[in-house]
Amino acid sequence: MTDRLKIALAQMNQRVGDLEGNAAAMLEMRRRAKDTDLLLCPELQVVGYPPEDLVLKPEFVRRVRECTDQLIAATTEPGPAMLIGTITHEGGLNYNTMLLADAGRVIGRTFKHELPNYGTFDEKRIFTPGPLPSPIEWRGIKLGVPICEDMWLEPVCAHLADQGAELFLVPHGSPYELDKIDTRERLARARTTSTGLPLVFLNRVGGQDEIVFDGSSFVMHPDGETVVQMADWEEEFLVTDWVRGSDGWRCETRAGHPLDSYPEDIYRAMMLGLHDYVERNGFKGVILGLSGGIDSALSAAIAVDALGPGRVSCVMLPSKYTSDESLEDARECARLLGCRHDVISIAPAVEAVAEMLPEMSGLAAENVQARLRMVALMALSNSGGQMVLTTGNKSEMSVGYATLYGDMAGGYSVLKDAYKTTVFALSRWRNSNKPETGLGPDGPVMPERVITTPPTAELRPGQKDEDSLPPYSVLDRILEGLVDKEMSVREVANATGEDVALVADIESKLLKAEYKRRQAPPGVKIGTRNFGRDRRYPISNFFHTGPQVKTPR
Repeated sequence: MTDRLKIALAQMNQRVGDLEGNAAAMLEMRRRAKDTDLLLCPELQVVGYPPEDLVLKPEFVRRVRECTDQLIAATTEPGPAMLIGTITHEGGLNYNTMLLADAGRVIGRTFKHELPNYGTFDEKRIFTPGPLPSPIEWRGIKLGVPICEDMWLEPVCAHLADQGAELFLVPHGSPYELDKIDTRERLARARTTSTGLPLVFLNRVGGQDEIVFDGSSFVMHPDGETVVQMADWEEEFLVTDWVRGSDGWRCETRAGHPLDSYPEDIYRAMMLGLHDYVERNGFKGVILGLSGGIDSALSAAIAVDALGPGRVSCVMLPSKYTSDESLEDARECARLLGCRHDVISIAPAVEAVAEMLPEMSGLAAENVQARLRMVALMALSNSGGQMVLTTGNKSEMSVGYATLYGDMAGGYSVLKDAYKTTVFALSRWRNSNKPETGLGPDGPVMPERVITTPPTAELRPGQKDEDSLPPYSVLDRILEGLVDKEMSVREVANATGEDVALVADIESKLLKAEYKRRQAPPGVKIGTRNFGRDRRYPISNFFHTGPQVKTPR
């Protein structure tokens, strides 16, 4: 029995499906932890999280087992024991597993009991829930190893404590969401104070398609005090010292890293999500249409901060409706960011289409402009190997104020889950601050006029967004009720003080635009109800919560 422990915490990035690469990174962490007793890595570190339907492929699971066996065998070499996040296949079933390997053998293991099946998560589709786990006995210590969701609900930790667990080591794959830090701490505090046991919350970091993991790992004492706070958004390796006294195990290490507050946390999430998506899908960089408006200006700033100015190309694609101010503002944005800026007029193409379709007018003529811009951007993307970055925001996507196969088309969207009011907040913040790790310039990244000018698509003379939509301050409050809180029309009207007819009209637009959103690119998830992973509505849908809409059969 030992009364002192050195536990190495490896807050790591992962690449889903890169089994050999993930295993090699774990072994590198073990080399760094050579003078410690135990190395803890995040949930499913061998596999990458979330693996989705890869788990349903037998060959994938077989190769996961091979990599896991190699990691177990590696613990015969001098160094710490390892808690390994992997998949176990038994009796034709797959389990999300943490196993403890030491001296070349498996000492014990835990199967994840609580499988999340809401919002982003659908683990019940691919895994089988394990039984309530018992502590893993190792070197005279009983380790409680609840896996992620096992900490979020009470039964697993309570059971482990009843079975004699002495501390909780909780590997996580917990995605970033607004205000989630507070939720994690609240639930961890509930587990520590109810059981009297300390807890290690170890999270992964990095982007995986639409999801971003912020890390932000911590150690909490039984009284609910956070004694170690690790970094957000970055990989970190930290050795913690533990001592067993008359009142149980306590962490002697003290480490604090200030976590980003709003809106910097959103900005950093967007940077990380875009960076990892571009890198992992083999793009040289990104190209986007820089219109002189706030959405494209902010998207360009995030791209430059994430990838560097040399990997971002901005293209102004003016039509006869584009104002001189927009041309100037787009040029100034690119200058401030230090990235490439080209101007390619779509006027000749618009004239050609008008000659081909002489009766085209109104909305059809407006949408042709957006689609011709995308044709140009995609051609440049094909030529240069850069991914087209779309620039639409959640407010527009919600009500269909976007052109299918036009400004909606592209490879990725950093603003997909950001309402327009959030876009304004992020732009103001970035003009006064530079994010830590940002590769862009100090100082402003867009002219002040970009933030203060009323938004416009500039597809017809004198056009303003508010010609078709209520002010964004009103629209976003309505959308937050309808989308994020799933409230009815009348509930939203009562909560916001807006007219029932207005809210009903917004709900109708929201539901009608579902078919567009199904064809939108992936983008960074920042809230609890993003389109795609969280909110999954039918396209053909006849249910409205507002005044009844007559629909012909």
